[in-house]
Amino acid sequence: MSITDHDPIPVLIIGAGPCGLLLAYMLAKLGVQSLVIERYPTRLAAPKAHALSPRSLELCRQFGLDVNAIREMGSPRPDAMWVNFVTDLSGQLVGRLPYERMDKGVLDDTPAMIHNIPQPDFEALVGRELEGGRVEVRKGHSFVRLQEFPGYVEATVEDRAAGREYTVKCAHLVGCDGAKSVVRRALGIECEGEDSYETMMTIHINADLRPVLGDRVGMLHWIMDPDVAGFIIGYDLSGNQVLICNFDAEKHPVDSWDEILCRKTVDAAIGTKVEYDVLSYRPWILSRKVAKEYRKGRVLLAGDAAHSFPPTGGLGLNSGLGDAHNLAYKLAAVHHGWASDKLLDTYESDRRQVAVVNSEQSVKNGKEIFNLLKTLGTTDADTSVARQNLYRNIEDPETIQQINQGIEGQREHFDNLGLHIGYVYGDRRIPENASIYRAACVPGARLPHAWIRLLRPEKMPLPPIDSSYVAELSVDEVQARQFSTLDLCPFDGFTVWVNQKTSAYWHQAIEEKQQLPTGIRDRLRIQTVVHGVDFEVQAGESGEKWVQLMGLEDQAIVVRPDQHILGCVRYPGGSEQLWRLLRAHLGWDEAIPTWSSTE
Repeated sequence: MSITDHDPIPVLIIGAGPCGLLLAYMLAKLGVQSLVIERYPTRLAAPKAHALSPRSLELCRQFGLDVNAIREMGSPRPDAMWVNFVTDLSGQLVGRLPYERMDKGVLDDTPAMIHNIPQPDFEALVGRELEGGRVEVRKGHSFVRLQEFPGYVEATVEDRAAGREYTVKCAHLVGCDGAKSVVRRALGIECEGEDSYETMMTIHINADLRPVLGDRVGMLHWIMDPDVAGFIIGYDLSGNQVLICNFDAEKHPVDSWDEILCRKTVDAAIGTKVEYDVLSYRPWILSRKVAKEYRKGRVLLAGDAAHSFPPTGGLGLNSGLGDAHNLAYKLAAVHHGWASDKLLDTYESDRRQVAVVNSEQSVKNGKEIFNLLKTLGTTDADTSVARQNLYRNIEDPETIQQINQGIEGQREHFDNLGLHIGYVYGDRRIPENASIYRAACVPGARLPHAWIRLLRPEKMPLPPIDSSYVAELSVDEVQARQFSTLDLCPFDGFTVWVNQKTSAYWHQAIEEKQQLPTGIRDRLRIQTVVHGVDFEVQAGESGEKWVQLMGLEDQAIVVRPDQHILGCVRYPGGSEQLWRLLRAHLGWDEAIPTWSSTE
């Protein structure tokens, strides 16, 4: 695909980070053409974010990205199951917590437990899916400015190598250009949150840490030594590591950092001599920001351009991928002409509250870990005094009890299952505990997961899930964990979940095409999924709970293309309610847009 300066395109995406690339990939699967503009000629090699949440893996699977292949990349589960609190890597183990939910029981709530993969590896995987002409990615091209006209946006872009500017016309523009978003500034959108409260340094190294760690493997290693005050992320314990630490900008100004200071810091974290290379180092500001608006006219914000917050909790990357998932079907619905432009207004109302909750949780996590450092006595400005405090306190029976309580208090920091898969669009309450997930069959919630047995395999376009990476599962348990209820939700249409007894009624209701506005009858896809005909839940307590929760004897569950519940429609007599739900969500009471990518 080659897009000239004068061709109007449906969607222009600014930024080729994980959010922008995934959005382009999803739009391509939905039949919507896009162009991606990326200011950097190459991506930074530092691993940055590292955890793909269960929800991120679910949405990747829905769009055909092979989660089995993704799980072959990154950290093997046995290496990633723990968070260690240590004086240094070769020193004393102060405490230990599980890293996220990586027990086999989490598979009762999601078909894909969390997996750790360096962000550049994930970007490369999605980028490969875009090759072959599906989507053009212009690297080394910068967004300069935009102007909106009736029916389209005109963006000015600079080819940095050639030193020339050109314009691109698009129906919609999506800014995925990071925390310092030029698109957001061009729109004049302000953010809520703190500009900064800590200066951090990321040091990327290659080091074989296995001889140092022995059997104390883990995903995160919190270093208590006052010369470090940070943590090591073990992407690959045999080579790829990142140390993230905060530092005193007065004692060590940003421009004073060099490889010598980096090595001194890394050596203190490891605690013994190890061969390694310093691959890169960069300072950054710990901050929390959420854009006050996600949309202005035909321009939208997603990913870090819409929200950025501390890495404590690993919520930033996954929030951005969730933005792409929510936005993709809405843009496609508008461009293919089966929804009005009003549908795009629901993007902000859906996703902004998720970002607010996640940002506040990240700040809470940061405060909790800093309180733990205070208990250890390592915050004294004199590092020699701080180190003496540390080793004295971990030997004192009373203080170690407080320290153990402080470590136990970090559980919510490292278990965010409730935030990952439990958010409900439209619910503005702040969760009391980020770890708690309770499946809900209510409007706005993600469709509850249950393992299923296919009765009509032809309705399943996805390959089986391979759960054998969980060594605790028997062969029979692996066999029973191949397909999820989530797999029966197509990304390009709505799904009405019914049971065998009520299916005839709902089939007839959906066939009432006269309920659809003129011109939409052949565009909108609605399918039924019948419990007892298309699938059965796998035997067991979790399957029985799913059947009770869904209540398909008395209602049909209407699910959006993004696997979130649109509404629960009563039986019998709910056909009018079904169409009212769809009309309200898709904006059919307004004029259907005349511009369409199919025209």
